[in-house]
Amino acid sequence: MDHVVYLDTEAKEYDTLMNGSKTMIIRGAAGRKLPYGRVKESDVLYFINNNAEGIIKAKAIVTSVFNSNKMDKEISKKLVEDNQEKLQLTKKQFNRWAGKRFLVLIGVDKMKEIGAFKIDKSDYNNMDDWLPVIDISNVKQ
Repeated sequence: MDHVVYLDTEAKEYDTLMNGSKTMIIRGAAGRKLPYGRVKESDVLYFINNNAEGIIKAKAIVTSVFNSNKMDKEISKKLVEDNQEKLQLTKKQFNRWAGKRFLVLIGVDKMKEIGAFKIDKSDYNNMDDWLPVIDISNVKQ
């Protein structure tokens, strides 16, 4: 399965993934929402910055997935702290994710730049930062 993943431009997530210092993506919410339960090892993640340019520039392979059970704030915060070396979160990002009741931690490897292309997400009526597209050719313009 292919996924389009929006990266935090302000936090330079794209750069930290490309240089190898960041090897894990985090998502979380008060409830189970995307990508909870939808990502599997060997899935392909296509990365796009959240700066409205709408261009995919790189991809990576999922090496591990952890979908948490419902957690209290303290356990959630500790989970994020324990994975900070792989996550490389800024203080703002840490405050956004730590404390969420449900977290998804996704290990990535084989990060590589690809020929840049735009996507058409008109079939996706959500404002999420994660789109499970099944096959990237479904959204490639």
